[in-house]
Parts: sequence; C-alpha cells; structure tokens
Amino acid sequence: MSYRRRFGKDNSACDSGNAVEGSASSEEANEASKSLDHEVALLTKLRSRPHQHLRGVLPGKLRLPVSTLKMLMGRESNYSGRGRFSSADACHVLSRYLPINGPWGVDQLNSPAYVSQFSNDGLFFVAGFQGGHIRIYNVEKGWTVQKDILTKSLRWTITDTSLSPDQRFLAYASMSPIVHIVNAGSSTTESLANITEIHEGLDFFVDYDEEFGIFSVKFSTDGRELVAGSSDASIHVYDLQANKVSLKIPAHTSDVNTVCFADETGHLIFSGGDDNLCKVWDRRCFITKGKAAGVLMGHLEGITFIDSRGDGRYLISNGKDQTTKLWDIRKMSSRNIPRITDRDWDYRWMEYPAHARTSRHPLDQSLATYRDHSVLRTLIRCYFSPAYSTGQKYIYTGSSDHSVYIYDLVTGAQVAKLFHHDGPVRDCSWHPTYPMLVSSSWDGSIVRWEFPGDDQVPTLVKPRVRRRRAFY
Repeated sequence: MSYRRRFGKDNSACDSGNAVEGSASSEEANEASKSLDHEVALLTKLRSRPHQHLRGVLPGKLRLPVSTLKMLMGRESNYSGRGRFSSADACHVLSRYLPINGPWGVDQLNSPAYVSQFSNDGLFFVAGFQGGHIRIYNVEKGWTVQKDILTKSLRWTITDTSLSPDQRFLAYASMSPIVHIVNAGSSTTESLANITEIHEGLDFFVDYDEEFGIFSVKFSTDGRELVAGSSDASIHVYDLQANKVSLKIPAHTSDVNTVCFADETGHLIFSGGDDNLCKVWDRRCFITKGKAAGVLMGHLEGITFIDSRGDGRYLISNGKDQTTKLWDIRKMSSRNIPRITDRDWDYRWMEYPAHARTSRHPLDQSLATYRDHSVLRTLIRCYFSPAYSTGQKYIYTGSSDHSVYIYDLVTGAQVAKLFHHDGPVRDCSWHPTYPMLVSSSWDGSIVRWEFPGDDQVPTLVKPRVRRRRAFY
C-alpha cells in the first residue's frame, strides 16, 4: 500500500481553508480559499505558536513552522528568557508529529466495533462492540485487557459508553431505555452481567413514555448525574443519588443522536438531532424555561455527533450531509427553522446524492465547513485534537470509507488520511498526551497509529469483512 494512499494530503477539504501552514507552495495557497478568520483561529495559533524569539530568522522577519532542532537550540540558549518551553512552544513541537505511522493491532473481535475512547488521563482505553462485549485496556501495561465485560439486556448494539470522572464506573447504553453501570475499578477481569458482577440497570423510562433507545450517554462532571440523548427526541437527566430520572426535555423534533457537556462547569449541554439542528441548553434554566438557550443552523441533514472544545464556546459537529462544521455559540439563534431539505434519502443504505454535495444552507451559522470524509451507514464521530499535545490545532473524524481524516482547524487542509480498515470507522480517539491515535471499525478491528512508532514492524490480525444493513 503506497504512502499516498494511506496518508494522502488534500488542500481542498474546507470551504474556508487553504494549505497547512508551511506545507504548501504559494501557488497552492493562492488557489485555496481564505483561511478561517475568527477568534478561534487566533486562539488556536496562540496555543501552538512558539515564542517570537524562537521563530525569528532575521530582525523583523519570522518563519513558521520552526524546526525541532532550532526549538531545542533556542531553549538551551534561553532565547525566550524563560529557560524552558512554554505550553505553546511544546505544542508547536508535538503538533508536527502526527500519529500516522503503523498501524499496530490492538484487538480483533468477530463483531463490529461501535465506540472506542481513551480515558481522560490516557491510562485506559474503552471499546464497545455490537456483539455485547466491552473491553477496557490498560494502555500503560501493553494494552492488556483490564476488564472484559459481557453486557446484558442488549438491544441491537452498544450505542455508547461513558467512564465516570473518577474512572471507577462505566455506563453503557443500547437501543433500550435501560442504561447499565458496571464497576470498572474492581479486581474482577471477566465481568459477566449479574453472574460474576452486578450490572446495575438504570431505567430512563417514564410511565407515559413510549419505548425508545439511547444513542448517547455522558456522566456529568461531578459524576452525580447521567445525561442521555434518545430516539424519543428527548434529553434525559438521571440523578444517580436519587436513583431516578430527574428531568426530561423534549429537545428536538427527531432522534437526539448526541449530547455532550460544553465545559467543566457542566452548566451547558450541546445536543444534535436528526432535525438537522445543534442546540445549546443551559441547565440552570431547564426547570424554569424548559427550552433551548439557542439553536445553530447550517447542516442540511441530521447531526451524528458533537464534540466540545471544552471552553463553553466552540464545538464541532458531524452531519449526514457529509460535512463537519465548526460553531461559535455566540452566533446561535433563538429561532427554530424547519428542515430545509426533505429528500427521500436514507443514509443507512443509500449514497449521498452528488448534486446535494454542493448545496448550502441559506442561514448557515457555522464558522467553517470541512468535507472529504463520508458520513454514511452509521453515526460517525468527530473530535478536536488534544489540547496538551496539539493545542487543538486539528480536528479528526472517522469515515464510512474505512478511513480516519485529520484536518487543520484553521486552514481546513486535510493533513492526513489513515486508511487500513475493511469497514466503516465509526469512532476513533487521539491519546490526550502521546502522539497516538486509535481507530475502531465495523471489521471488528482496533488498531493504533503512532509517531514515531517503535522499532517493531506493524503487526495486524486480518480483519473479517461483515456486511450488514440498516445501522445506527
């Protein structure tokens, strides 16, 4: 497999982008559209731009990027006057080393992988499979299986998992109103539901509800509540201390595919649904108002996933219109605009219409749009790259064309395409501190990409191709 095929680069990925900083010729840059011109671009550059004395070539002349050798020499010579790297200096060095080497095999199961995420500290990795298995790997101990969980009352697949803030408990959901909690910190490796360990069931069902499934579940930042998005177009809040649903919000006019917290305070929640809208909810106003603080319009099809930048202001979303969009909640509207499109199209088994790829929402409030990846067949997920190692300079996403795409947040350039799997990549996760990315696929495989990798030749288990229809 050629380097170009596995790690292909493209400079036309973003509606508002051009080439990666320092990686394209002036001719390529001129052909591309204007880079993102917004406060978030400045914030991103500040997080990953080195001290001016380190990037100086001649008096009054600056050059980016700065080579690692020059950065190290500047640090030793104390060019900055600090005697050490600042966090921005460190990000400038680390963000240039993308995790594109490999891949190395982590695991291979006989059922599609649906969710996979590192813990907040990067010590553990959680993967959930359609066959009812959830595995927690100890990253620091050679990816050994710390806990092998066989779930109960599974309906269709594991749709989402969430580790509690203290990493003691794991919540898992499926297409059912029951969310289960398992003790992730116990010494028991084989966790068979209600045989070797108790998997406590939390009932999100209210007496007057119709049957529904849960697409997304997240622990609150204090670990006292679970927030879930469901197929009954609602957001549910479950009080773990009171052991009951404390709040149900009719949030969207269709399935709520994704929910997440805006920042560490836990006051703001972002949600996305099949009504094509991203919504912002202020929990302090839930009981008194019961309506969204604002609406973000721009996608032409349903939202599959939302990730927050963690500052309570910016977020990205993946949409079934085959795009990722960047948003600033300060541009949100109080209006609920009806769906712009009404196509007889289903992303689960149909290709996206070619003529629709050039369509634009007349009231698009997004800051930038990133395109090239494919959001078909399942709820593909997207994320900001880690703040510690990259300054959140990139966004990355799985894709139904069996790949992982990495885009430059500011320029919109596609800086890498990781191709290995034989099925859609529904989820992927970038280690919070190391240059390591793990992708999981419907071919049942979990693999890791690194820079610079180790001295070993990549070892892989040949994935089994599984053909299925009508997926979430």
